[in-house]
Amino acid sequence: MKPYKLFLLLLLLTSLLSAQNNSGGKAKKMSKPTAKQKNPMQKFKFLLGDWNLEYKIPKSSLSEAATGEAGTGAVTGTFKRALNDKYVFFDYSWSSSDVYGDGQAHGIFAWDDKAKVYRYWWFESSGNFAQATCNFIDDKTLFMNWHDTLLTQTFTKTGPDKVILRMNQSLGEDKSELVLEVILTRK
Repeated sequence: MKPYKLFLLLLLLTSLLSAQNNSGGKAKKMSKPTAKQKNPMQKFKFLLGDWNLEYKIPKSSLSEAATGEAGTGAVTGTFKRALNDKYVFFDYSWSSSDVYGDGQAHGIFAWDDKAKVYRYWWFESSGNFAQATCNFIDDKTLFMNWHDTLLTQTFTKTGPDKVILRMNQSLGEDKSELVLEVILTRK
């Protein structure tokens, strides 16, 4: 499986497991922008910047175990504000001397004022694309529900220069499995 496909798959699966594990099986109320908060995109502040990524893919129903990091091929990502702070872009790239070669992906986060949720669109250089609906569980955790899949994903700030991405796949009521974990370390 190509790294970008594996990354997307694992990212989604990690979120589902993390959300279910953190909630103890109970749904958490999502954090909505407050009246004081003029721009809902401010909640992405902890993700902004340049990152090195190390991914871990556990053995699951979707894949065999694998790892990847800068040093065995560069895997990097950048989150940045765009278009008058109405959007946050996520640019992801990898280079590798193995069979996967080089690739890029581009993500776009936006606030849907009508539905009161964040939207996310993911595009890969392979031509693949996906959509997710997102919201903040708290000030340091972004939860994502990938459309047309059983995958969820979280980005959780664990330190000033570290974020953990987890993707999970649902296995039924109150059950899920981790399919991807990515450690983002600020450059």
